[in-house]
Amino acid sequence: MADTMQAVVAESLSGVSDLRIGKQPVPEPKPGQVLVRVKAAGINYADVMQARGLYAGGPKPPYIAGVEAAGEVVETTEGSSLKVGDQVMGYGVSAFAEYIAWPAGNLLPLPDGWTMEQGAAFPVQWLTAYGCLKTVGRLQEGDSVLIHAAAGGVGLAATKLAKHLGAKVFATASSQEKLELAKAHGADELINYSTQDFVAEVKARTEGQGVDLVLEMVGGETFERNFRAVKPYGRIVVFGSATAKQAVIDNTTLIFKPVEVIGYHLAVMAQKRPDLMMPCLGEVMQLVRKGIINPEPPTTFPLADAVRALSDLEARKTTGKLVLIP
Repeated sequence: MADTMQAVVAESLSGVSDLRIGKQPVPEPKPGQVLVRVKAAGINYADVMQARGLYAGGPKPPYIAGVEAAGEVVETTEGSSLKVGDQVMGYGVSAFAEYIAWPAGNLLPLPDGWTMEQGAAFPVQWLTAYGCLKTVGRLQEGDSVLIHAAAGGVGLAATKLAKHLGAKVFATASSQEKLELAKAHGADELINYSTQDFVAEVKARTEGQGVDLVLEMVGGETFERNFRAVKPYGRIVVFGSATAKQAVIDNTTLIFKPVEVIGYHLAVMAQKRPDLMMPCLGEVMQLVRKGIINPEPPTTFPLADAVRALSDLEARKTTGKLVLIP
């Protein structure tokens, strides 16, 4: 094995255009970690936010970008339950590289029949979608849910899962093409937020009641307007802030517009509430085994084109999941 590898390095917090492809030392796994040769690495909007310095608790430059990958175990350490040759998928840090050294607990076996690209498209988007809908969103059969950016990676996963759970899905997106993609994944009500007021549309299509649950990842004005799109005593789950704009809802507002608001972050739940994370993981893997979760082939880019892929994602030019191939 070589001592160095190709990796995508952030040298500043000036945005994705400042990412560079260069040589880095191959990481040395610590006890309990394994070294994985990366075969595919999933791209997430969090990578864009981190590159702009807008991700709370994000890494400081210089750092290797990426938080999600699939590959083959090439070296193990004492305390690891994995063995050399295992095909795995998971989430961690520094994923946009030819090798990663991650705790064995961050990795799951690649399901039979899945490609590495599917494995890299699974952990963040599907665990986030299920966690938002079920673990903290408490979605029940017969509920209605508003999913913003429904043609994105998490949006499509959430749409499919919500339909499986028996919900009525209201999907927003910026174009008819994206809305048709959401419809193909089970969306019932389509709202083009570029030309339609999503609050007015939701109200009109729910007889003025609003939806039971909103999945919120936009921030700013959209976050505030969700309080008018959700039913009194409904729920809003916040799992991102694509605009990086802050919003304020004060305590008095919550008295007279009573809505439950809760955040969701995959890594935070895994670290702070494993008692919630483990059942969530078990339920999701049951859906994998039943074939209900089977990620569609993502759009792939070579590692050398990481800047272009992330720029397209930031510019809202993409749909579904994007994956880098080292």
